[in-house]
Amino acid sequence: MHRINPGLRTPAPWVKLVILSAVLGCSPAQSRVTRIVLDTTTSPAFNGASFGTAGQYETIAGRAFGELDPADPHDAIIQDIALAPRNAAGKVEYISTFFLVKPIDLSRSSGLMWHDVPNRGGRITIGTFDRNNGDIGLSSGWQGDNSGATAQQPAPGNTNDYVVVPVARNADGSSITGPVLGTIINASGVNSSPMIVYANPVPYKPASLDTNQATIVTHTSEGVDGAVTGTATVPSTDWAWASCSASNPFPGTPDPTQICMKNGFNPALAYNIVFTAKDPYVLGIGFAAFRDVASFFRYETRDENGTANPLAGRVAWAASRGTSQSGHFVRTFIHLGFNQDEAGRKLYDASWPNVAGRHTLLNFRFAMPDSASLLYQPSAEGPMWWVDYPDVLRNRPVNGLLDRCSANNTCPKIIETFGGAEMWDLRYSGGMVGTSADADIPLTRNNRRYFIPSTPHAGGSGGFSVTPLAVPNGSGFNYGACTFAANPMPYTQTVNAITFHVRNWIMKGTPPPPSRYPTLVGHTLVDPTKEAIGFPSLPQVLASATPAAPTGLVNPILDYDFGPRFRYPDQSGIIDNVLPNILHVVPMKVPRTDADGNDLGGVPVVLRDAPLGTYLGWNVTAAGFHKGQICSFTGGMIPFATTLEQRLATGDPRLSLTERYGSHAGYVAAVTAAADNAVAQGFLLPADHDALIAAAAASNVLQ
Repeated sequence: MHRINPGLRTPAPWVKLVILSAVLGCSPAQSRVTRIVLDTTTSPAFNGASFGTAGQYETIAGRAFGELDPADPHDAIIQDIALAPRNAAGKVEYISTFFLVKPIDLSRSSGLMWHDVPNRGGRITIGTFDRNNGDIGLSSGWQGDNSGATAQQPAPGNTNDYVVVPVARNADGSSITGPVLGTIINASGVNSSPMIVYANPVPYKPASLDTNQATIVTHTSEGVDGAVTGTATVPSTDWAWASCSASNPFPGTPDPTQICMKNGFNPALAYNIVFTAKDPYVLGIGFAAFRDVASFFRYETRDENGTANPLAGRVAWAASRGTSQSGHFVRTFIHLGFNQDEAGRKLYDASWPNVAGRHTLLNFRFAMPDSASLLYQPSAEGPMWWVDYPDVLRNRPVNGLLDRCSANNTCPKIIETFGGAEMWDLRYSGGMVGTSADADIPLTRNNRRYFIPSTPHAGGSGGFSVTPLAVPNGSGFNYGACTFAANPMPYTQTVNAITFHVRNWIMKGTPPPPSRYPTLVGHTLVDPTKEAIGFPSLPQVLASATPAAPTGLVNPILDYDFGPRFRYPDQSGIIDNVLPNILHVVPMKVPRTDADGNDLGGVPVVLRDAPLGTYLGWNVTAAGFHKGQICSFTGGMIPFATTLEQRLATGDPRLSLTERYGSHAGYVAAVTAAADNAVAQGFLLPADHDALIAAAAASNVLQ
C-alpha cells in the first residue's frame, strides 16, 4: 500500500492517479525495478553541515535491477529490444546505478525530488541551493556504452552513474553487424590514435582486423555546412588496426581500438574510418531504466525482495533536469513517451533541458550518445519544437515533442534555458523557428523559455574582473586552441532564480515569469551575418583568422540521408549510410546584438548589463584542421579598453571603461542598478543581488 506522508501539507499528486487507475480498472501499480541494492551510505554527508530547515543530509549509492517486457507498448519503441536476450520469464534485464541525496530526517524535506541526468557517465549531487530548500536529489544511469561494466560484473566503486544493458543478437544467436563511423582529427606523427566521438573513444570494435573490410576516407577540409574538399581513400595496405609508435613501427601490435598509419598521420587531414562493427548495445533501454528508477523512488514502498524504498511515501513532486548532452536526453525522453511509467502514471511534473535544443543519440543501432553536433552525426532529425509544426524543408510529418505525452495526459511542465553558444554552435534556433526559419513557433502555456544572453555553453565562471581569462581550447574532438579569452558570463545566479520559480510552479501552481528569448517578430532573431546582427567592427576580430566573423561561423542543421531503415521523426532505427549525403542545409538564426556586440532579447544578467567587454557566444579556432571555423561551443570575450586614448589608438569603436563608468564607484553603481533591475524582473534572488554588489565592490575594475 502507498501511504501519504503526514508531514506534507498537500497529498502527493500521484494519489489521484492511483485512485483513477482503480476506477478505470487498470492493473495495480507495479514499477519495473524488481530489486535495489544499497551499497554505500554516508550519514551525515557534506561534512555534517546543516541546510535550511531540512538539517543534515545523507547520501546513498546503490544499484537498481530491472526488467522490461519487449511487448509492452511503453518499451516497444526501444530499438532492438526484441533482439535482446531474455530471462526465464521472457523479460529483458538491466542494471542501473543510482545516487540519492536526502535529508536524514525526511519529515523535514520539501517533498520535491530532482532527478538529474548525468552527463557522459558522471554523477550529479544536488547543490547547496536545493539542499537549503530541503529538496531530494536522485542521479541515475542511462548511458550504456561507457559503463565499463557487464551484467555479471558491474564496475567497482559505484562512484558514477551508468546503466548496464544487453547486446542485441540475431534470432539464431549470431552477432549483429553494421557500419560505424569513427573520426580522427589533428593527429600527427607515427603514433597510433584512437577513433574519437566528441571527447571519448568510439565504443564499438571492428568485426575483423582485415583492413580490406574497412575504408579510410580523408578530407583536406570540412565546412560547417558539410562541404568537403580533397577527398581521397587510404589504401588498405597503408594502415592497420594496431597500436604503434616510433619504437613499435607499422604495422605495430594488433589492436581493435587504434589506427596505425604506415607513413604517420597528416595533421592537415581529417580521417573518416568506415568499418563493420558487431554486437550493438540496446542503448535505448537507458530511457526505460531512467524512467523505472524514478518511478520506483517516487511511487513504490519496497522492492520485490522486501528492501524498503528509502524515500517511500515522501516524494510528492518530481522533476527531471539535464544539461547539454543530458538535456538532449530529457527532450528525447519526453518525445518517445517515457514520461509515463509502465503502470500508466505520470512521472515528472516538470522537466528542464538546459542548453539543449536537439535529441540525444541513443535509440538507434550502433548509437553513440557522446556525439556533439559534428559532421555526419545525427542529432536534429526529429522535431526540435514542442508543439505540432510542419517540417516543410525536410518533407517530414507535422509533429512535435509533446505528441505522445499529450495523447495520454502525462506531459510535464517544460523549462528551457539556453545562451549564445547554443545559438551559434548547437543549432538551437531549429526549435524556435523550424527548418523553414520563417516564423516563430509558439509555446504552450506550460512552457517557459529563457535565453541567458552572451553566454558560453552552460555559462562561465562569473565575477567582475578586468583581467581576461585564459584562452580556452575547443570542447571535445581535439579542436585545439581558440582565439579569444574565455567568456565568464555566468548562469549561476539566473538559474538560482529560475529554480525558485520552477519550485513554486510545481509545488504551488504559481506561474514563473513570462518567457524571454529572441524572436523574428521582435527583430531580435536574425540571419547569422555580421551585418544582420549589427556586430561592431572590432580590431581584435579583424586581426583574427576569420576577419569577417561572426559571418560564416554558425553551425547549421544538416539534413542527412541515413538510409531507408532510419526513422527520422523519432531519431531511431538503423543507419545504413554512415557517410551520408546532405540533402539540405537548414537555415539558422542567431540573436541580434547591441553596439557592443552583446546579445539582445534575453533575461537580465548583471554582468551583461554592466559589461566589461563583448561577451561572445562564439570563438574562432586559431590553428589546426578547423582553423578559422567556430571553436566548438566555448564562447569568447573581448575586453573594453580602459581609457579613451587606448581605444582610439587601436580603432576600437566601443566606449572605454572610463567613458562608461568614470570610476570604480561608478562601476559599482552600474552593477547595483543592473542587480536591482534583475530582481525586479524576477531573474535574481535577493541574496545573490547582495553578493554580486559586494563582489563588484571588491573587484579590480577601475581601481
